[in-house]
Amino acid sequence: GFLTGYLSYRGRMQAEKPCAANPDVTSYSAQTDDLAEPVKPVELYWGDLKQKLEERLKSASFQTNIRKVFSTSHEAGSPGDEVLAGEIHSLFEAYRLDKVWNDEHYVRLQAPGKSPNVVSLEGPNEPVETPKAYVAYSESAEVSGKPVYANYGRDEDFRKLLENVPNINGTVVLVRAGEIPFAEKAANAKKLGAAGVLIYPDPADFRNLRQDASLFGHAHLGTGDPYTPGFPSFNHTQFPPVESSGLPRIPVQTISSSAARKIFSVMNGPVCPAPWTGTTGATYKFGSTASGRNVKLQVKNELVEKKILNIFGVIKGFVEPDRYVVLGAQRDSWGSGAVKAGVGTALLLELARAFSDMVKKDGYKPRRSVVFASWSAGDFGAVGATEWLEGYAASLHLKAFAYINLDSAVTGSRDFKFSASPMLKRLLEEAVTGPFFNTEKAPPLGLYSGEGPGWLIFGKPLRLDDASFPFIAYSGIPAISFSFYDGESVYPFLGTEDDTIDNLLSFFGSSSGQLDKMMLAAAEIAGRMALRMTHDHELYLDFTSYNDRLLRLVGKFLAYRKDLEKIGLGVQWLMSARGDFNRATQALTLDVANTDLTNTVACRALNDRIMKVGCHFSSLGCPQKSEKLIVSLLNVMWNVSLQGSFAKS
Repeated sequence: GFLTGYLSYRGRMQAEKPCAANPDVTSYSAQTDDLAEPVKPVELYWGDLKQKLEERLKSASFQTNIRKVFSTSHEAGSPGDEVLAGEIHSLFEAYRLDKVWNDEHYVRLQAPGKSPNVVSLEGPNEPVETPKAYVAYSESAEVSGKPVYANYGRDEDFRKLLENVPNINGTVVLVRAGEIPFAEKAANAKKLGAAGVLIYPDPADFRNLRQDASLFGHAHLGTGDPYTPGFPSFNHTQFPPVESSGLPRIPVQTISSSAARKIFSVMNGPVCPAPWTGTTGATYKFGSTASGRNVKLQVKNELVEKKILNIFGVIKGFVEPDRYVVLGAQRDSWGSGAVKAGVGTALLLELARAFSDMVKKDGYKPRRSVVFASWSAGDFGAVGATEWLEGYAASLHLKAFAYINLDSAVTGSRDFKFSASPMLKRLLEEAVTGPFFNTEKAPPLGLYSGEGPGWLIFGKPLRLDDASFPFIAYSGIPAISFSFYDGESVYPFLGTEDDTIDNLLSFFGSSSGQLDKMMLAAAEIAGRMALRMTHDHELYLDFTSYNDRLLRLVGKFLAYRKDLEKIGLGVQWLMSARGDFNRATQALTLDVANTDLTNTVACRALNDRIMKVGCHFSSLGCPQKSEKLIVSLLNVMWNVSLQGSFAKS
């Protein structure tokens, strides 16, 4: 026993160092008989960090990165996409990130078939267009029907159309691009019995876009691989033959504005009101199912299995390395994709370089980790990001506390818009304070509207085609997307072959300096948010923000009081639930105030409670409109009424 104890003890002992060589040990000065001050590590405060970030980003080469990696086409799963993934992997390693790795998935995407897609007029047969672009996940079929026009294809647009064309069953619906994603347009047409959908960019919305240009997009009402819904696509893993219910089941195709003008010229029926009128040069009519020529639509897209790579790099935290904020950007694009993928990727690379330099050279010690993610197959509905979320669903909502989306963060320079979880609103307000908005006080960022001095600042509901959507909807992880833009002058080249760096510069008036200025502003906003969430002891998420949201939601429910009473339900349970949530947030706020946040264990326990707030709402998904949330809650209420009391459920 003595020998065992002696040997094991001696094996753990470290060689002693002289006091002078050990700054952690107080040294004794023989000359003065005074205790020398111990050497303390450099501590960077919030003001220092903002200054360091600004200094590191001043040397950023945003345009160089865009030109370097987005000079050729790199559609998801193509050789060009894989080469680009390797370049980003090498850059992450060159930036000396703590760890760099690839995440490999095998997904089913849709590509053009051996024969082109064709749009034509019947009786007599007259070709209209053979578009270069296509809509992924469209049904491959051949249909024909009378053309009808439904403006942007929103619910309210179809209601207006039905007032003038009572039955659109079997028709081919022509809609303008914009306002809502392609998938919603197709879904709205399908539920009313349409045979097919044609989507075109109206010159009124897409100024300076060529009249023969068509848009690329996808028609899946969801995200991820629609042929493995809810499952990750790892290593050719075989799952039951199930498909997403969000597939359109009808052919969908994009056409140019000149092709749309030809179709308008053969349409009959009432003339559309002024708000529906664009600038194709044609007379805009609702159409008629009784007379006129048919439109024939032939879609011959094919499903292909592709290997895609997500590239990750991480700066590890010093206190809670297993808790992290994710900054991500789409890497793939149909065409060169200067804004679609180049802007976000350039921001991602420069932020990775800046954060690494701050840690390795400036002495910053983040409490939590920062993960930099380059996603593939974003053009097909955030496939790369969604497959990653599905693959690690059991742990991600316990570890990832926020997602910052960098896609298309700069498309202009006059206005600012964002879509975000309410928990990140206060963080954004602080991040944009200062030189971006010429004010020392945070501008009012109303969740759905607001104005800032010199800028228009709009909060938009999170759209289905936003890469932040799956983080909130599937994992309950607070997420945010933001963009500088030019109000009504929408950047017209997104999703087209013309989305090039030269066209981006021309949109800024050929001013490379203005583009660099806005890229720098976007990088600083994203960087400040990530820094704040890794610097403070308390996780910087505003969990009290849901109190007002729930209060407004209860107010919306009051309009449905009579309908609820008919099925034996009232709103008292919802008011009580809102009160319970309010008291819970007050208790958590009090616990934060009464806790020694320098106590690592206690601080981690509080942060875990804060992280779980978003997850508690994720079962309801992340609807795009308040009305949809009401419908979701009404469905929940109905299920509850069948199962018993709300409290027991």
